[in-house]
Amino acid sequence: MGNPLPSDRKKVTVGTIRSLYKKKEPITVITAHDFPSAHVADAAGMDIILVGDSLAMVALGMEDTSEVVMEEMLLHCRSVARATKAALIIGDLPMGSYEIGPDQALESAIRFVKQGRVHGVKLEGGAEMAPTIKRITSAGIPVLAHIGLTPQRQNALGGFRVQGKTADGALSVLKDALAVQEAGAFAAVIEAVPAPVAELITNKLNMPTIGIGAGSGCSGQVLVQVDMTGNFPPGRFLPKFVKKYGDVWSESFRAIETYRDEVKSRQYPAPEHTYPISQEELAAFEKAVDSKE
Repeated sequence: MGNPLPSDRKKVTVGTIRSLYKKKEPITVITAHDFPSAHVADAAGMDIILVGDSLAMVALGMEDTSEVVMEEMLLHCRSVARATKAALIIGDLPMGSYEIGPDQALESAIRFVKQGRVHGVKLEGGAEMAPTIKRITSAGIPVLAHIGLTPQRQNALGGFRVQGKTADGALSVLKDALAVQEAGAFAAVIEAVPAPVAELITNKLNMPTIGIGAGSGCSGQVLVQVDMTGNFPPGRFLPKFVKKYGDVWSESFRAIETYRDEVKSRQYPAPEHTYPISQEELAAFEKAVDSKE
């Protein structure tokens, strides 16, 4: 248990993230979608907790991220905020809450900070989103950009495909990275891009990159907590970049199955799980019950 509990950790700010970047210390990011998942991520010493729109699938059972709406995201942001004492909290603007224009995006970002209690927002898109990022950051709200594979646009991209596999494709990702940096993003998630490309892009920037399926040359890494803790049934598809660090599903399954068996066999609850009553009081109660028959 090397990391201090949240009470012992200093509050992480955008300034902290910049200083980690300057020191070349990798930045740790993980998703959380409710009080328990944020509680454990914060206690385990994550720098940034992302309330990712991946919660559409992992917490709400939706087909993809495009289904989740503003109110649902805000509810999950608030739950995460209640548990998080030290980490920087970033909320994912859901599809439809920022694409119409910079004003709509700023309005959504303000709701995320005021009602969702997050410290900043994430939105998908590169150069075309620069004016939107500029509008939000000018209002004093930190923005985490997201370039490369942008899952909300999977229909236009022809599914979840690696981006930047050709020289032209890689230049396009670099162009996006420079544009979002210029617009004031404090960092950018780079998703599903060949590792050498992501590393070259990272070296060209003066803001951190957070990789997901983009190799170790990025300034930090992000994973979906449910994926990396193994909190899903066997046989579920996992992207190539996910490393499974635990097996939460099996542990929960074992516990619940044992509970089921012990209830069926009346092993649980045992005497130590019950509350006592004195013999005199019990006798008096039995007498009272009898007299009512």
